Amino acid sequence: MTNSLRPQSPHGAPLRPSQQPARGVPGPRSSQSAKATADAADPGASSAKPAKQRDAFFDNAKYLAIVLVAVGHAWEPVKGQSRGLETLYTIVYAFHMPAFILISGYFSRSFDMRADRLKRLVTGIAVPYILFEVAYSLFARWANHDPGQAISLLDPLYLTWFLAALFIWRLTTPLWKLVRWPLPLAVVIAMLASVSPEIGDDLDLQRVLQFLPFFVLGLYMKPEHFQLVRRREVRILSVPVLAAALVVGYWAVPRMNTGWFYHRDSAQQLGTPWWAGPVMTLALLGCSLLLTACFFSWVPRRKLWFTALGAGTLYGYLLHGFLVKGGDYWGWFDHGWLHKPLGQALVTLLAAVGVTLLCTPPVQRVFRFAMEPSMEWAFKRDATELARERAGAGAGAGRA
Repeated sequence: MTNSLRPQSPHGAPLRPSQQPARGVPGPRSSQSAKATADAADPGASSAKPAKQRDAFFDNAKYLAIVLVAVGHAWEPVKGQSRGLETLYTIVYAFHMPAFILISGYFSRSFDMRADRLKRLVTGIAVPYILFEVAYSLFARWANHDPGQAISLLDPLYLTWFLAALFIWRLTTPLWKLVRWPLPLAVVIAMLASVSPEIGDDLDLQRVLQFLPFFVLGLYMKPEHFQLVRRREVRILSVPVLAAALVVGYWAVPRMNTGWFYHRDSAQQLGTPWWAGPVMTLALLGCSLLLTACFFSWVPRRKLWFTALGAGTLYGYLLHGFLVKGGDYWGWFDHGWLHKPLGQALVTLLAAVGVTLLCTPPVQRVFRFAMEPSMEWAFKRDATELARERAGAGAGAGRA
């Protein structure tokens, strides 16, 4: 199956610690506050519930990452033949989703098959996926004058692939806690996927498998690991690393297929020998982790004006696509001056402002029915919860 709403490339488109946490890094909490923070960092988590002891570092990281996602999508239709913007585009694509996926894995560490967590998996990820998959399909039919656009839950449109992937990754979390060498196994799976064109497009499994190592790494990350990248020497070293990335990126732009950074195709589908798949998987894994560490090293640890917006990144992620695709359908990006440096700078600014507004509480209130439905009517009451309520009622009657 094909995905007509994917970005077009040249080839085609956030536990319980036993000690006091380090400053600026999430640490041990009571089970209630830990759950609240995990809810806040999870793209499919509920922001309707009050969160206690939210960690500003992760909220800041999520917000900054979602801004980069939106900016990258907005650059797609205006970068044209600009080698400079294409360089920035590939560098951003090398780490913005890996950083977001790693955070998602970190805050999936406590996931198990408990009833309340399975319920949240359905209401916070599966239901939004279904609703927005249908919404993007209908939007394409109307805005793009394409009545033949299929509605398929198996072929994620545009950016809905991340929800399908997160559902699969989180559902397999108990398995990754069980195996002896989870990260090497995930890397091998990613390498094998890169040479398996027969996987096809269903549920965007190429992306699910090729991005898998970042999620598994997040599952095994600890607070002290994030503290390491917050050290002053790491921030200093990140400057020459970024400079080197810019130089290498500028050199590689005319020589490399940008499709490698999307992780949605096999080596054969990108027109290269099969052995290039494992090689590029390892190379991009190393580059992505290095740039992600540089990104985390510069994420502020204190509360800033945008920190609270980190709880609404799912909204910004799923809604900004309508603006970008709508602009593409309606010819907003066709103006020649937008393809020049000043126009590209304006597009960058508008994308950052737009996704910021979409993460705000008013927007969350309007779209909460789709992003965070309670759906109590659809689930049986948990037996433990019912027994606790009966015990409480009996104790109250006894005191009376």
